[in-house]
Amino acid sequence: MDFIFEQIRIGGDRNFGYLLGDRSAGVAVAIDPAFSPADLLARAEAQGLEIQTILNTHGHLDHTNGNAWLEKRTGAPVAHPTEGDRVPVGRWELRVWRVPGHTDDHLLFWLPEQALAVTGDLLFVGKVGGTATEEQARAEYASLQRILREMPDETTIWPGHDYGCRPATTIALEKVANPFLLAEDFDAFFRLKQDWAAYKVRLGLR
Repeated sequence: MDFIFEQIRIGGDRNFGYLLGDRSAGVAVAIDPAFSPADLLARAEAQGLEIQTILNTHGHLDHTNGNAWLEKRTGAPVAHPTEGDRVPVGRWELRVWRVPGHTDDHLLFWLPEQALAVTGDLLFVGKVGGTATEEQARAEYASLQRILREMPDETTIWPGHDYGCRPATTIALEKVANPFLLAEDFDAFFRLKQDWAAYKVRLGLR
């Protein structure tokens, strides 16, 4: 099997890092190396892959703090792609979306050929990323609506943290199970954000 995709528990606050590679080409990208970049490197070496690019979903330290170590050990640059860019990984290309909300610089990496998207802290299993202001919440709502419009239901969602009842999900499942995506409009979405702590208690969510 030439396509390699691994979700790696990387420390911190239940952080996930990702290794995505092409075995036939012998290359990979590392996404959000966080607190245990050595674990990403070890998995790449075990798969016979050379990490050629380091990517981050956003600039928060709990996602970027492994960058310098991994860059030094592999020589791979930390890339800073923008909306519409494509990041090569052997025969594949990761499509880059800018999805502001949780942070203004937030990116999503989508590989439609394999029906997967690394969503960082935009979309979790049953939850969405935190926002500090109404303006950020509006940006996040727009980013989430874009996902619902433009990604196929079978797309698997791979988040930045293990905050849900399982480590990954699909667009189809989130459409029927994520209360934030079920909100009828932005006002309902924003009210839920404001009431989220109490909502979790009522439903027994962690």
